Amino acid sequence: MNSLLTVLAAAGPIAAGWSAHTLWMRRRLRGARRDPLTGLRTRDGFTHRATTLLKDPRAVVVLADVDHFKQINDRHGHAAGDALLKATADRLAHYVGRAGVAGRLGGDEFAAVVIDNHGTASDLLAVLHGVLARPADGLDPAVHTTVSLGWVRAEDHPGEDLSELLRRADEAMYAAKQGRAGVSRAGLGRLFATWSGRRAGRRGSGADSAPGVAA
Repeated sequence: MNSLLTVLAAAGPIAAGWSAHTLWMRRRLRGARRDPLTGLRTRDGFTHRATTLLKDPRAVVVLADVDHFKQINDRHGHAAGDALLKATADRLAHYVGRAGVAGRLGGDEFAAVVIDNHGTASDLLAVLHGVLARPADGLDPAVHTTVSLGWVRAEDHPGEDLSELLRRADEAMYAAKQGRAGVSRAGLGRLFATWSGRRAGRRGSGADSAPGVAA
């Protein structure tokens, strides 16, 4: 009996240490899946949650890109650019809510997946576009830009995974940016852009974007 107590007493600190290590690892993992600037999920964290949400055919995939972001950084400084990204992320996360997921894919590019319970995604995204275009609190009103949105319904493309749906949303977003529409649904985007063309356009385009919806 004494031997058993001795073993248990010796094992206690080891078990406590392992529990602390496990907790630390979980926190590190959660931290790795959160963007330190905006608090949104990183690409890996977003992909994990979004893939689950896409099992629902009512899921809508959204891609958002801040217009002229490099010019904001060059003209007003990186602190202003960071504040603009944070404001965009906060507003996007508020729109998505806990039932969906929003993430920062990198730079000034964001993505979201929401469940469109009432078939009103087009109207809601038009409202979101207007919200994202508002000046960020605490910044000089001159630090102002718009955000181009592209979106796609999962049920319109059965069998396609997140990567494929993001590609469609990306093309739609480029069409919105080039056509100054603000928001565009996938399908229209295929008439105006290809994956390689969108990337080239993002590097060279200087077109302004204005509120509107193309469906």
